[in-house]
Amino acid sequence: MEDRGVHVHKRRRSGRRLSVLKSTAHDIGGDVTPVSVDAVDPHQVERFAEQISSVDVLANNAGGNIDFGRTAPADLTEIAAAWRANLDANLLSAVLMTTALLPKFRDHGRIASLGSIAADKGSGSYGAAKAGIASWNIGLARDVGARGMTANVVAPGYIAETDFFGDALTDERRRSLIDAAMTKRAGAPADIAETVWFLASPGAGQITGQTFAVNGGEQPTR
Repeated sequence: MEDRGVHVHKRRRSGRRLSVLKSTAHDIGGDVTPVSVDAVDPHQVERFAEQISSVDVLANNAGGNIDFGRTAPADLTEIAAAWRANLDANLLSAVLMTTALLPKFRDHGRIASLGSIAADKGSGSYGAAKAGIASWNIGLARDVGARGMTANVVAPGYIAETDFFGDALTDERRRSLIDAAMTKRAGAPADIAETVWFLASPGAGQITGQTFAVNGGEQPTR
């Protein structure tokens, strides 16, 4: 599962697992401050935002499929809880963090949120949450555009070297995901990071309200 995390001004890295954040901050080096915060808790998000003086770039790298490893819901109460868990982790986390930090943004700031190829594959509550990210982003881009800010979504396909699938990915399923890509390789975290890096750059100032598929051509766009 991915962290409910963001990147903000002065390279502040947030998420729920402090040990992971500290390790990441050490690997990045430089002026990086790890902060433990649950982005679906409004009070924690508010306290986090109060610590921030200004923001240039926000990357909402949220969630993961909460359904992995869970037994099938037995009744409507469990179904409702399972859906809320995925909507919270993958959609509400980005909405709350972005909304709390918007007043701190400098003009010409950049917002990038992580979607998923699952948004267009009918992938239950996880896919619905990621589809919600894409729809919400369009309105967000419209709201911040007058400030010279941009808001975009990066939608990965299969990305190896992550714990997204946990123990649920068989060798056969992994091969099928790779074969589905035109590039015939798994995606890598760097593929996503480089796309976000470009969207945060001055050269991407006229690109906003878009969803970018980074899936090796598994699901082409027109």
